[in-house]
This record gives sequence, C-alpha cells and structure tokens, in this order.
Amino acid sequence: MRLSVWFSITGLLLLATLLAAAFVQARQYTLLNLTVQHQDDYLALNLYQVEIEYLRLREQLRKEVDAPGSPALQLRYDIFVSRVALMHSDRAQRLLTYGEDAEAVMQTVDSFVRRADLYLGSDPRGPLSPQAAAALLSALETLDGPIHQLMLEASHRVAGRVTERQAQVRHHNRIGLALTAFLLAAVLLFAGIALRQMRSLEERRRRQAELADQLRDARIEAEAANDAKSEFLADMSHELRTPLHGLLGMLSLVKDSPRDPRATDWLGAADDSAQHLQRLIDDIIDLSKLEAGTLTLLPAPVDLATLLREVLALLQPLAAAKGLSLRLDSDPALPARVQIDATRVRQVLYNLLANAIKFSEAGAIVLRARQRIDADGVPLLAFDVSDTGIGMDGDTVLRLFRRFSRADDPRARRQDGSGLGLAISRKLARLMGGDLQAQSTPGAGSVFSFWCPLRPAAESPLTQAPALATAARALQVLVAEDHPVNQRYMAALLARLGHHATVVDNGLEALQTLQARAAGAAVPAFDLVLMDVHMPVMDGVDAAAALRALPPPIGQVCVVALTADVYGDTRERCLAAGIDEVASKPMSSVALRALLERRFGNPVAAPGTPGLPALDSPADRSGHSGELPGLLDTATLHTVRDLMGPAGVPTLYGGFFAQAEDAARRMRDALRDADTEALRRCAHTVKGAALNLGLPALAQAASRLNREAGTLAAPHLALAVQRYEEITAATRTLCEGEGLLP
Repeated sequence: MRLSVWFSITGLLLLATLLAAAFVQARQYTLLNLTVQHQDDYLALNLYQVEIEYLRLREQLRKEVDAPGSPALQLRYDIFVSRVALMHSDRAQRLLTYGEDAEAVMQTVDSFVRRADLYLGSDPRGPLSPQAAAALLSALETLDGPIHQLMLEASHRVAGRVTERQAQVRHHNRIGLALTAFLLAAVLLFAGIALRQMRSLEERRRRQAELADQLRDARIEAEAANDAKSEFLADMSHELRTPLHGLLGMLSLVKDSPRDPRATDWLGAADDSAQHLQRLIDDIIDLSKLEAGTLTLLPAPVDLATLLREVLALLQPLAAAKGLSLRLDSDPALPARVQIDATRVRQVLYNLLANAIKFSEAGAIVLRARQRIDADGVPLLAFDVSDTGIGMDGDTVLRLFRRFSRADDPRARRQDGSGLGLAISRKLARLMGGDLQAQSTPGAGSVFSFWCPLRPAAESPLTQAPALATAARALQVLVAEDHPVNQRYMAALLARLGHHATVVDNGLEALQTLQARAAGAAVPAFDLVLMDVHMPVMDGVDAAAALRALPPPIGQVCVVALTADVYGDTRERCLAAGIDEVASKPMSSVALRALLERRFGNPVAAPGTPGLPALDSPADRSGHSGELPGLLDTATLHTVRDLMGPAGVPTLYGGFFAQAEDAARRMRDALRDADTEALRRCAHTVKGAALNLGLPALAQAASRLNREAGTLAAPHLALAVQRYEEITAATRTLCEGEGLLP
C-alpha cells in the first residue's frame, strides 16, 4: 500500500513537472517567433538609413541651388523615397505609431515627396529650376529636427523591446533549468522506487517459484504413489492371473480324463473358486484403470438388439438354474444401431442382471430398454433392471455404490462377491456421460436404472445380411498375416471350425487375391477377410482403404482387423479406413466363433469338433514389465496341441524359435545402428506369434521392446534386448523338455 501511494505521488509530480516544462518551452518558442516576426534590429537599421538619406538629399539640394544640373540629385532623391516607403510598412507603423507628432512628421514628409515628384519623380512636369530647388530645400530643412527626433524614438523603442525579450528568455531559461533539475530528481526517485518494487516482485516471484516447486514435487509424489498403487494392482493381478489360467486349464483337462466319481464335485468346487477369483481380479483391474484415468472408451456402431440378446443369453442358464424368468422389454422406437462402447455397456448390464439373479429366489428379472429425454433436451439410452429379490432399505441404497460395500442383510452376506461390481458400473456409466442409480423396497425387489447419451449410428451397408443366407455353409476366409506361425495357427483354427482359409503375406497380396478370386467364376468369393494391421509392403489399414475403393461386390466384403494394440488411434484408423470390426490378437476359437456368429449368423463347425478353451487377451499376458510370468501357458499349449495335432506342433514351434532367434540377431543389428523402428518391427513380429503359442514371458519381453523402443535410453534398450534373448533361450529349453520341438 505504501509503495502504491509513493508511486502515485511521484507520478503526479512527474506529470506536473512535464506540464510546466512544456509551458516554458512553448513560451520560449513564442518569444523567438516574435523576434523572427518583427525583425526589430533590421528595421531600426533601415530607419536610421532614412535619416542618413535625408541629410544626403539636403546637401545635394544645396549644391543644386549653387550649381544646377547635377545628375547625383536624382539618385539621392530616389534612395530617399525608397527609405520613406519603408516607413509605411506594417512593422514600421507598429514601431513608429506612438503619438500625434509622429503622424505629423510623416504627413510633412509625404507632402514634400509629392512636391518633389513634380520635378524628380518618375513622370516629372518640368526641369528643376534653381528657384524650385531653393523652395524644395526650404521645405526639406523644416524636417531636420522632427526626422531626427522620430528616428531617435524609434531606436529607443526597438532597444527596449529587444532588452525586454532577452530578459524574458533568460527568465524562462532559468525556470527550464530548474524544472529539468527537478524532473531529473523525480526520475531518479521514481527509478529508485521502481527498482525497489522490482526487487520486491523478484523476491515474491522467487518465493512463488519455490512454493510451485514444492507443490509440483508434492503432486509428483502423489501421482507416483497413485501410479505405484495402480501398477501394483495391475502387476499383482497379472501375477495372479497366470497361475489362475494354468489352474483353469488343468481343471479342464482333468474334467475330461477318467477319475474318481467324487472328483467331479471337487473339481466343480475348484473351478467355481477359480472363476470367482478371476472375476475378482478383473474387477480390481477395472477399478485401478478407472481411478488412474487410463480406461478409454471405444465407441463404435453396434446392433443394439443383438447386444441385449447376447447379454441375456449369457445369464439365461443362471436364471434357469434358480427357476427365474429372464425377459427383455425393448422399445421398438429405439434405433437399430447405436454408437456406444459395446464392451462396457455389456459389462454394466451383466453386473446388474447378475446381481438381480443373485439376490432373487423367485419371480422374474426384466431388462427394459427405453429412450428418454433429459432436462436439457438430450436424448438418452436408458436401461432398467428390475427384480423381485430381497430389496434394500434406504441406508443400504446410499452406500451401495461405494467400493467393497455390501448390504447388512444376512441373506446378502450369504452371496459371494467383491463389493466392486456396482462401484465399477457407476464409474463406467459416468465415464460414458450417464449415470447409474437404484431404487429399492425391502422385501419387494429393486430397480437399477442405467443411462448414457443416445447416439444413433447409420446402417452399415458392408455388414448387412447377405452373408446370413450362406450361414449354414463353410465360409471362405482370406487371412492376411505376415508371420508364418500366425498364418498356420489361424488356418488351423478356421479349419477346426469347418471353414476354408486362404493365407497371404501382406495387404497388397490380399488385394490381388481378392480381385483374382472375384474374376474367377468357378471359385467361390471370399466371405470374410481377417487382416493383420501391421504388415510389410502394405499394412492392413491401407489395404482396407484400397479395398473399399473397389466396386461392389468385392468392395463390400466384410473385413475384420487383427491387432495386439486395439486402443485409441489404431482402432480409429481401422474404422476410418472402412474396416468393419477390430479384434484382439491372439484370436481364440471361442472369440473367432463369436465373431463369425455376429457376422454370419451361426456357421456350422466341422462335425464332432469340441469347443476349444479361450485364450487370454493380450493385456492379460503382456501388459507390464515387472516380474516375469510363466514361460509356458498350459491352457494355450493344450489348445495348440489339440488344434495342430502331434505332427504339427514340433514344426510350428521349431519354425517360431528359428524366427525368434533371427529376430534377436536383427535386434542387435538395429541396436548397433540406432534404428529403433527396425527394432520395434522385429519385436512386433515375435509378440503376436508368442501369444498364439502360449509363451507369455517371451510375448511380454517382445511387447515391451515394441512399446518402448523409441523411448528407452540406449543402455536400457540394450538390457531389454539382452533380457529378450535370455527369455528366448529359457523358453526354448523348456519347450524342448516338453517335447514341443523336433
């Protein structure tokens, strides 16, 4: 406050000083301008010349009287007349007009000039005679005293004015010097105050920077702690999943082998426990992603009726086992296709319906789908799940969506569950721009309402039902995949499901094969293209875009992209190129069967072919770079053995390890040449094949190189390559012991 007052006072003083200095400068300019305007010194000299010429003319007239006919008289008269004319100028009048005497003298002078002009003017009437000269001399001599007095007064007046102006200029100069000195002092004072203020601001800025650094450090520590928590949850979940998948795989094998009849119940209990543990781990992973803000929605056009039927089909056996009716009530006015994240909507509805079945002993479970309009006029896609279960009181409803929160009712305590499902469902609903709420009455059941923005999607001309007419026959599938192991795996998987596979190495060959097949009348056209996203020559995205540019029917064939990174930009690029669906690698038989059912109805599999166990997703096996998972995934190994047969497994694994070791050599070359892109491509080719063959540790090492090749420092990147080589050698040794290699 004090500095502000000082700044104000100093500013006002500076302003006043500047105004005064401006006034003094203007005044000095006026005085100098007057000096230039009047030119008094020059005028006084000219007036003095009038008296001189007067005296010269008088002497010449006297000579003319004594000796007439001198030409000098005319010259003297002309000069005198010119000086008299000067006395009639404005400046001379202002200088000479100081009384009646001056006017009388001027009139006498003018009278003399008029008389003299008769003889000496420009148009004389006659020659100047001695008598006329004597008369003119007499008239001229009467002006002797008055002209002298007039010129003397004029000189005094000019001298006074000049002296006065000089005094004023000196006075204003003194004032200007004083103002300049004051202005200098004020500027120095202002500079001192400004310097002090700048130092104060700098000190305050320094303190603020220190505080900002402390806050940033605190934020970084908090974020690091949160990231560590999330990473711990994800790593531990991953570590739990690996033996869990092995347990589930071994249980499935034991179920199919001869055993003690009592083992059926034991294995059923073990399988139920493993399934419950898997659901709990999935909930923990989702919760950690939601809290860390890393869970990303992937909206895409979805057939709403198909989605709802799939959810009910999954839960129908559970409802039937408890004697419950499970019904769908969908508003016919809803759009056929909507833009949503089908996986997350399915997850929320599954949780709500599973809870309704869990807490209901009799009656019906109803899933209603409606369109609503919110207070802002925005259309909403609303779902209501109503049950006839035990219900809840108001206090229970209030804490229902908290983590690990469960009802106090003993009947609810008898049901298993983590207490995370509803908390996750509400977070997902709000992430989608909607919400999840509950209404319940004890003993009368509950109603859970879930809604999200309704965004209708256009009908896809590429995925409509022409294929349904051929759903009962084996499909013609074109597989575009650059890795030989993945090629053999996908071909065997399709053959196992009763379909025909044609394999090509890149997107360009896929386009050429499609065009050649379309041109041949004797060969059936392809029903489906399974397109790897990352391939040499032409990748899957560019190939799909080129395919969509071709005329129908070839340009309308269904295309499904296969990739191990189905996130964000990759998915958006695929959909923008005209790809119908993006699926995760590796593709299990269950996932492939579900894909074919979505796209082509219910294609028949080969007779007598049992369902194959599902492979875990890439995120389950290669998402983190912490402690290594198991070198072999027994469940996937069982799938590959069952799929390829005893003769095909050694060739498949032998070819893979030959390529994996060659990839290690090329990684070393890329590391030496600092070519991170080449290193990343080598790792990418190994990652997908390792996942397909059930080698999670090797897939994780390759995945890390693929993901972090461009960001790791050179020493850390070299260590990662060395780790990949060590894991490759250890995995090969283990595969040899298992009889997987020739």
